[in-house]
Amino acid sequence: MQATWYFDFISPFAYMQWRRVRALAQHRVQFVFRPILFAGLLQKHGQKGPAEIAGKREFTYRFVQWQARRDGIGLRFPPAHPFNPIAALRLCVACGSSIESIDAIFRWIWHDGHAGDTIDALRPVARQLGIADAEAAVADPEVRQTLMRNFDAALRDGIYGVPSVVCREQVFWGNDATAMFEEFLDDPALFDDPEMRRIARLPEGVRREP
Repeated sequence: MQATWYFDFISPFAYMQWRRVRALAQHRVQFVFRPILFAGLLQKHGQKGPAEIAGKREFTYRFVQWQARRDGIGLRFPPAHPFNPIAALRLCVACGSSIESIDAIFRWIWHDGHAGDTIDALRPVARQLGIADAEAAVADPEVRQTLMRNFDAALRDGIYGVPSVVCREQVFWGNDATAMFEEFLDDPALFDDPEMRRIARLPEGVRREP
């Protein structure tokens, strides 16, 4: 089975899902890993992120911490959030968006609680990944173009949030949808029963004006 995983290092939910995605990639699913800028999706769809809404920000952080503890995932928030993830995204692309680079960057930011908003902050990770000149690596025009192509691919695939898995034209959004994706792997006809087809065509009863 082939699938694409869209993610941004700014997302703690992507960090928590990564453990299961990585396991599936090693044994069951041929993944294409595509880092993208979550803020670009928010702008494209006219949305605010949960960390940009008073009250929701605090609840989301508490929920993340609670969920990580429940699932036995080591997690420590970085010094500030939200943060600018561009340097981390570009470093990942410079390393070929490999499992090793994704793992190292997520661990640095979300397991160890370090800043990931500048290439200077990420220098230890870059060295660990064999990148001697981190500034040159993230400034490479091809790295920047790849990140833009990833974003364009996300829009074509109908992505509206991270993390998201796309498999057989189906989008599975969020860490909470991981189990749903795993069931889809076992049963590709998961959405073919009458009720699933009915709700896919459900008309809007009212639309809120912007």
